[in-house]
Amino acid sequence: MNSFKDKVIWITGASSGIGEALALEFAKREARLILSARRAEELKRVGALTKLPELDLMILPFDLSNTENASALVAQIMNKFGRIDILINNGGYSQRSGVIETSIQIDRQLMEVNYFSYINITKAVLPYMKRQKSGHIVVISSIAGKFGFYLRSSYSAAKHALHGFFDSFRLETESLGIKTLIVCPGKIKTNISLKAVTASGEAHDKMDESHVGAMSAEECANHIISGILKNKEEIYVGGKEILMVRIKRFFPALFGRLIRKQSPY
Repeated sequence: MNSFKDKVIWITGASSGIGEALALEFAKREARLILSARRAEELKRVGALTKLPELDLMILPFDLSNTENASALVAQIMNKFGRIDILINNGGYSQRSGVIETSIQIDRQLMEVNYFSYINITKAVLPYMKRQKSGHIVVISSIAGKFGFYLRSSYSAAKHALHGFFDSFRLETESLGIKTLIVCPGKIKTNISLKAVTASGEAHDKMDESHVGAMSAEECANHIISGILKNKEEIYVGGKEILMVRIKRFFPALFGRLIRKQSPY
């Protein structure tokens, strides 16, 4: 049985990386897709790769730094598909800047894109899922949502905030038939470090060495899909760096020594 056949799935950050990989994997499973990101041309490229017919595909560009119109975006989806079965909050960007030199404006931008956009979009979708008495919210957090790291202060803060919000969200909405999965990727081979913001607001424009030999976005996508199918509440995806989450929990002193030895890149 194909569990995703004809399911309507909205993916933000679908123009590259994990979002693109998810789009292609769901297309293989005959889902109906809404692809969102800032870059319309890249979304069209991904849309073409899915090989889905126009009836089953919607390209919906928007900028996560301004999601006040989230309800209008949802209305467009409902006009075409009539429902949203799965929302994957995936879009966003990382950071490569120290606390001292990073302005509060950059801090706020990171929170707006990586935290508040997820909240706005989820709240816009929620009334329809409540009416359907079903739905699945997938939140792409990070292991940085479990512990802080060099040059990631506001990015990590935004990811931590996602856990607090969506853990509460899960408790309040599960009786409505809505499931919530929080995904914590570690090092995944994507362009996230290239697009990370520096203290000046410009792109870092360098591939972190730790990401070069990391897990592929395609493998990560398959882990996420497995987590959805198994109705998991939280999963960790990556390599040996995932062990740091458990070390911090059970051996905090050891964690402190190990984390200080890590390269920021």
